[in-house]
Amino acid sequence: MVSRLVEYHIQRLKAKDPAVRLRSIEELRLLGDPAALPALEQVFRNDDDPEVRKAAQRAGREIYDKHAAKSSPKTE
Repeated sequence: MVSRLVEYHIQRLKAKDPAVRLRSIEELRLLGDPAALPALEQVFRNDDDPEVRKAAQRAGREIYDKHAAKSSPKTE
């Protein structure tokens, strides 16, 4: 289940203003919810602004890495 806050920021990724999109990418990064990964991937692949694409890539990678680290079994 995706939280309302994550849904809100995913919707803002469609804003015309790149500053709004960048801010929502940062918020999604801070929230760290893997439910945002598909939307961040779409921004990375399709956004017209290279800065926005780069931010989406970084945020997606950080969320993915954080989630993968939590779900991987610990070895001793």
